[in-house]
Amino acid sequence: MFLIGIGMIILLMSIFLYNSLISKKNKAYEAFSSIDVIFKKRTDLIPHLVKVVKGYMEHERETLTEITKIRKQLINKNLEDDQRINLESKLDGMLSKINIAVEAYPDLKASENFLKLQASLNEVEEQLSAARRAYNAAINAFNNSVEMFPSNLMAKIMGYTLKPLFKINPEERKVPTIKF
Repeated sequence: MFLIGIGMIILLMSIFLYNSLISKKNKAYEAFSSIDVIFKKRTDLIPHLVKVVKGYMEHERETLTEITKIRKQLINKNLEDDQRINLESKLDGMLSKINIAVEAYPDLKASENFLKLQASLNEVEEQLSAARRAYNAAINAFNNSVEMFPSNLMAKIMGYTLKPLFKINPEERKVPTIKF
């Protein structure tokens, strides 16, 4: 009777750990999917931004070309999570360059189309920032379960490994310089 009781406790604990890990894994996928939705929204805004800015920023064409190239890579559905994160970080830096360069074009800054587009892009960036925080929280919970006893035993059995947090490139941490 005692052995049956111990066996039942182990079985119930295993079921709980299994379900907990599955739940955390799915929460991490859901959080990444939320980021993906916002990335898509931002990626869809980019052609409009490029079109509006292009006429004003002829000598910034290289930046605009690079943004377009990154956007095309991001549309590819076969990217690994870490590749997507790296490309999105690169795009963040490129969009910052556009915002800095815009300071040199007073007519562009006053353009109603540009102002609306910039407001939309700022809103998307805020949503993206919130989604990244939610993703990192979900990944942190998942990674804790993968590493902490006793759930780490079940994670090993299930073949789960640590997932990367969403990080920005070190150069994006620098304060941007604005030239007039």
